[in-house]
Amino acid sequence: MSEIRSSIGGQAVIEGVMMRSPTHYATAVRTPQGRIVINRVPFKSLIRRLRFLNIPVIRGAITLVETLFIGVQSLTYSASQAVEEDASQKPKSKLGSSMALTGSVAMALAMGLLLFFYLPLVFTDLLGVKSGAMFNLVDGVFRLTIFLLYVVVISRWKEMRRIFQYHGAEHMTIFAYESGEELTTQHARRQPRLHPRCGTSFLIVVMLTSIFVFMFLGRPESVGDRLLRFAMIPLIAGFSFEFIRISSRRRFERILKPAIWPGLTLQKITTQPPTDDMLEVAIAALEACLDHQAVKLHIPAS
Repeated sequence: MSEIRSSIGGQAVIEGVMMRSPTHYATAVRTPQGRIVINRVPFKSLIRRLRFLNIPVIRGAITLVETLFIGVQSLTYSASQAVEEDASQKPKSKLGSSMALTGSVAMALAMGLLLFFYLPLVFTDLLGVKSGAMFNLVDGVFRLTIFLLYVVVISRWKEMRRIFQYHGAEHMTIFAYESGEELTTQHARRQPRLHPRCGTSFLIVVMLTSIFVFMFLGRPESVGDRLLRFAMIPLIAGFSFEFIRISSRRRFERILKPAIWPGLTLQKITTQPPTDDMLEVAIAALEACLDHQAVKLHIPAS
């Protein structure tokens, strides 16, 4: 498999899919009128521009930050295209939109740290666990439980289920491309929807890796100890990125199959079988991501 084929990634957005190649990312969205609109943006990773940063673990932390940035940009674009705007509303200024976007991202990150890293600490403290190893094990179990409950709860939401279907379309389209097949709905439909490089698997690996890393830090006794744990999150993300990167290679697939099983199992919830219309959107995003011609395309619905 070529470097480009193995470097394709993506994300489900509101009524659409974002696909990313080494040189561009493209977001395709199905509008309420039934058209597919595509926004294609040139993007070259920092680790490709500055080769000295392309080292294990460090590149994972950088990729995580870049993925968050691209993901938010794509979600913002999809929200603006997927919802019919009220003509009576005045458009927001670019400065106002940027400030609102920055505030939303900051709030989401703060809520994520609170829910998945601080709350488990509080629960473990309430149990009065003294041993450092046992404290971090219990803390990790709480973290995993909260995360799994979160996924199950949001999967009950009708709008989120549609995003999970687009998530499935993203994976099936990438599999078709990686297999060298023609990018059609028929070929994509035959592909599996559980992908080892999925963000869901990455998050599970982050949760499990954090248990082992935090064990070396012992039981947090002060505010400084807790802040140190938060500071370790980019490092944990870097290790997790490297693991996902290795586990997606065929020669390691059989050896690491038990380790990637939890992430693949959870993908049975976070990806759902897509419709052909959704596969068309995912294919349009991937083709635009690889196409070096137009920056913004408007494709009529088939």
